Amino acid sequence: MRILYIGAGAIGLPALGWLLGSGHELAAVFTQPDKPAGRRMELLSPPVKQLALAHGIPVFQPVKIRDPEAVAQVRSFGADLIIVMAYGQILPKGVLDAARIACLNLHASILPRHRGAAPIQAAILSGDAETGITVMYMDQGLDTGDILLIHRLPIDRHETGGTLHDRIAVAAPGALAEAIALLEAGAAPRIPQENSLATYSKKLGREEGEIRWERPCREVDRHIRAMNPWPGAFTILPDRDGRPRKVKIFSAALNPRRSGQPGQVLRSDGRGILAGCGSGAMLLCELQMEGSRRMPARDFLAGRPLPPGTILGAPDGNRP
Repeated sequence: MRILYIGAGAIGLPALGWLLGSGHELAAVFTQPDKPAGRRMELLSPPVKQLALAHGIPVFQPVKIRDPEAVAQVRSFGADLIIVMAYGQILPKGVLDAARIACLNLHASILPRHRGAAPIQAAILSGDAETGITVMYMDQGLDTGDILLIHRLPIDRHETGGTLHDRIAVAAPGALAEAIALLEAGAAPRIPQENSLATYSKKLGREEGEIRWERPCREVDRHIRAMNPWPGAFTILPDRDGRPRKVKIFSAALNPRRSGQPGQVLRSDGRGILAGCGSGAMLLCELQMEGSRRMPARDFLAGRPLPPGTILGAPDGNRP
């Protein structure tokens, strides 16, 4: 088959790698424009661009894929299939209709659960026992197209957003290979989604990382894990001069047997910082003060003691 790949996120690299070695003709890759990143704000190419160019595949980076010029460019390839994963833009009808057989999306959840931009974090936040990757026929709705197949994955008790992202990425080539084989055999199903069961996961911003200590410890635990590594779970701690500073929390352990005022430090020692929640408590094990390096709690406390009674978090209007 003659295939176009449309995607930008690193989660799609294994699927793109499979396409490169599959024997199908990968005609081109469409991805996002290069963006400035890092302290020096140097232009950084999307990872799929780097992989495609390394294999001599033409790469196109329209600012908006809905622009008529970009739509015409997609259609000019006369593709049999268009494969989409983690692109970050809504595809217009002209692109969806450009493939002779189908435009397929690889979505990182078991649809219709967790449609939208952050399904990996949403699955952990919700306490789901499993998630997966859905291969669906794209339509003009937000992840509303008919389902071709689903590969399911259990969610580990200590799963983070990062580890689940990587496991879904590794599972994507198998799902894609099975979907293409079914299409070639003329045996690919089209299963309508049950819209009444749909949930949505909005795009995350940095502010979504803030820990709400008034929630039960099990919810705080899921929040810390889901936000690792992006956008990063954090709380607020007054600096030595009294200014509120962000402290990122990278790892923690829940303690449902302890209790205290939400955000109150109950204990701080070499084992970690035990903080109260709405019910239970969390032991904070790995932290990073804004402008500093990531470190174990014992090293963090060596430079900044937190006596019992200290309150983590800040009143509304007193955040950095």
